[in-house]
Amino acid sequence: MQKITPFLWFDNNAEEAVSFYTSVFSKSPGSSSERKNSQSGEASRYDEKGAEASGKPKGSVMVVPFQLNGQDFLALNGGPHFKFTEAVSFVVNCESQEEVDYFWGKLSEGGDEKAQMCGWLKDKFGLSWQIVPIVLGQLLSDPNPERSQRVMSAVLQMKKLDIATLKKAPGNTM
Repeated sequence: MQKITPFLWFDNNAEEAVSFYTSVFSKSPGSSSERKNSQSGEASRYDEKGAEASGKPKGSVMVVPFQLNGQDFLALNGGPHFKFTEAVSFVVNCESQEEVDYFWGKLSEGGDEKAQMCGWLKDKFGLSWQIVPIVLGQLLSDPNPERSQRVMSAVLQMKKLDIATLKKAPGNTM
């Protein structure tokens, strides 16, 4: 069991969100072993006491455990009291432009287009994601500060990150 598990609060659509996220990650480009580790577990349901305390119907879904690429998560149908904010996001580290394009396309579908910038997006459930090519870290840590600044300038002009454009940022030779 992992030491820390992200716990996501939904109003009443935890099952829908889990189904969406596991579908996106299980069909993603990458190794098949990672995809196999994207699945949902058995939901627990509100009993009489839990229903009374939460205002949710007895027998309705309370918590759904799930995994994305082997990372454990829990999704709770906790009611409308709390919403996701950009203060918390999940980074998807992508090895190729194909992966960047895939995750950007799938996770941004139906989301908030105004919240798309610099590789960040907000999905249809209001959860924030950063879709980041792994090469970005290398480019931003270039020992020549002028080159790394040019890469950062390029990032700031993008929504979905484009690896070829980042590599060609003026003066970069990668």
